Amino acid sequence: MSNQSTSYLTWFNKQGNQHRLIVEKLQAQGLDQAEIVAYFDFDNMVLAEPDFCPLYAQKQKCHEVKQLNCYLCACPLFRFNSKGIETIQGNTVYSYCSVNSKFGHPALFGQAIHLDCSACVVPHSKKYVLKHFNENWFASMASCNLDNDT
Repeated sequence: MSNQSTSYLTWFNKQGNQHRLIVEKLQAQGLDQAEIVAYFDFDNMVLAEPDFCPLYAQKQKCHEVKQLNCYLCACPLFRFNSKGIETIQGNTVYSYCSVNSKFGHPALFGQAIHLDCSACVVPHSKKYVLKHFNENWFASMASCNLDNDT
C-alpha cells in the first residue's frame, strides 16, 4: 500500500475532527449558517485558525481563486481508497473525481496514481458551500471514503 494513499484516510479523519471543533465553537458563539461559511474564508482562516491547514503557514492557497472558501476543504466529489481502486498498466489508482471534472487529471507518483484536482475550484466557492452546506463535515464527505466499500 502506498504511503501517500494511507495519508488520505489519516488526513480525512484529522480534518473532519478539526472542522467539527471549529463549527461547534462558532455555533456556541451563536453564528448562523451564512456566518459560519463566511468565517471559513481563506483570509480569515489564516489568521483565526492557523493550524487548520498546513498551507496556512505559508499563506498559500490550495487553489488559486480570489475568494477561496475553506469550509469544504476537501471536495465532496473526490473519491479515494487507500487499498487502491484499480490497476492501470501496473500502476494503482488511489483516487478519482466522481464527475470526471475536466479540471482534474490523474498524476503518477512512482506506481501510484492520484487525482490532481488543484486546477478545480468548484468546492471552494461560497455559493457552492452554501448550496451543499452541512454542519457535519463527515456527512458532507461521506461518499469520498471508499475504504469501507471493499
